[in-house]
Amino acid sequence: MSLSTYSFAGVATGLLLGCASFTPSLAPRNWLWQGVVFGLSALAGYALGVFLGWVVHAASGWRPSAVLARRLWTGLAVVGVPLLAWSLWLGQEWQHEIHQLNGVEPPESYAWFRILVVGVVVFSMFLAVARGFRWVVRKVSWRLAPITPDWLAGPLAFLIVVLVLGSLNNGLMRKGFVALASSVFEPVNNSTDVGTSQPLTPRRSGSPASLIPWDSLGREGRNFVARAPGAEELSAFSGEGAENPVRVYAGLQSAETVSERAALAVEDLRRAGGFDREVLVVATSTGTGYVAPAAVEAVEYMYNGDTAAVSLQYSYLPSYLSLLVDSETAQEAGRELFDHVYEAWSQLPEGDRPELLVTGTSLGVFGSEAAFDDGDELVRRTDGVVWAGAPNFSPLRTSFVDERDPGSPEWRPVYDGGRSIRFISDPDDLDGAPGAADVAYLQNGSDPVVHWSPRLAFAKPDWLSEPTAPNVSPDMVWIPVVTFWQVTADLPSNYGVPFGYGHRYLGQYVDGWVAVAPPDGWSEEDSDRLRKKLRQLQSDREQLAELLGVDE
Repeated sequence: MSLSTYSFAGVATGLLLGCASFTPSLAPRNWLWQGVVFGLSALAGYALGVFLGWVVHAASGWRPSAVLARRLWTGLAVVGVPLLAWSLWLGQEWQHEIHQLNGVEPPESYAWFRILVVGVVVFSMFLAVARGFRWVVRKVSWRLAPITPDWLAGPLAFLIVVLVLGSLNNGLMRKGFVALASSVFEPVNNSTDVGTSQPLTPRRSGSPASLIPWDSLGREGRNFVARAPGAEELSAFSGEGAENPVRVYAGLQSAETVSERAALAVEDLRRAGGFDREVLVVATSTGTGYVAPAAVEAVEYMYNGDTAAVSLQYSYLPSYLSLLVDSETAQEAGRELFDHVYEAWSQLPEGDRPELLVTGTSLGVFGSEAAFDDGDELVRRTDGVVWAGAPNFSPLRTSFVDERDPGSPEWRPVYDGGRSIRFISDPDDLDGAPGAADVAYLQNGSDPVVHWSPRLAFAKPDWLSEPTAPNVSPDMVWIPVVTFWQVTADLPSNYGVPFGYGHRYLGQYVDGWVAVAPPDGWSEEDSDRLRKKLRQLQSDREQLAELLGVDE
């Protein structure tokens, strides 16, 4: 294919945006993902350049002569090749820095050639799709030409094709997408991980004594109830006699609607003696039904098993697909589960009520927040809340950050002097006595989920205007549109970092629970031991998953 088939303005703009994809962002990237990002960035730039070229031609009718076109292409090659090489070199230097700041060993070589190959393949594939769209528009325009003015046929054809595709997206295409996603993820939901077996203790959902059948829990529900620490494990940690923790879970197949699942979970919680424990944790799951193990385990170890935890499933799609297809269900699940638990809890005599705690991670925070209208209600209706990695669009979190005390940075805000609501990224943020806060938001400074927002495209965020977090590159600057795209590209690539960086939380759950609901006599030495214990438990799970070939 000759250069004449490409737009000069498109290639030039695509080159600029492709080079911009190497600028510093939040998460470390491997060569494969950087290649994909490079290709998609170049494609977006190409589309923008084609549009700008069309606008210039439509407004002035000007096109470069053949001689001028050759000179432009030659000049682009002379400037573009060194620019691309320079960007690749700078990108490698920046990636080394970002890897180190996020606790990841930098690659010896950034594999620039493989990045280019992947980028070209991705660019070519999506360009072919775009040209197919253009071909359809031209065919429709040709059909409209006899019955419409020349100037109207093209725009009208474009509008018709977009509207048709849009209607498909809202109707048939969306249903087809959901059906396709279901065919992929529903079998995963129905599976049971090797090593996960039905609990026999009546303290768990799915046990022979439970109101909720084992087969109805889904993969994540079965993991949730089966992997709880037993009394012997808890006793070994505390040195005292422990109880078997109560864990209750309702899966998608446990009841028809979210409300019915929440009601069933409360009934099973009552049957298992959950309301008789010292603390009761309401945990809102992510899209697949996943509950971060450390969020609940930390409480179980702190209270030596005198605990109950309840959750339910509202989807079997990963969080990013669940949010795209049906974000309202996540909020409905968070609201229904808490409201049902709260109603049963509030009917108990005040002296016989367990401490009512709330937790959620990532999309689970977004869902969990829906149970509360504002911070006052949040504090009034709970005895302690720990939320980790809240998406930037979480309403309560956003309001607290926007109303933070002057002088506190967005990545570590102080709200109302930290009297009730704390933002925690490391133990040093726990100024004051344990239990001095009511709500703890755990958020790492380099977590793209916390920072991602469409506003990044057009407005410089405070977290780049103010002193930046220690694990964010000092070379990262805000570039209109580019920064939005770079942080978007960070979302799927930040899970390779250690806990305590990016969207990875583990030991910080200990810090969060110490901030809001520590048991009597709890010490910093206890916190250190528990952090080590949680790291060991997670390491054991990851090693087992790797051995069995399971996605942990």
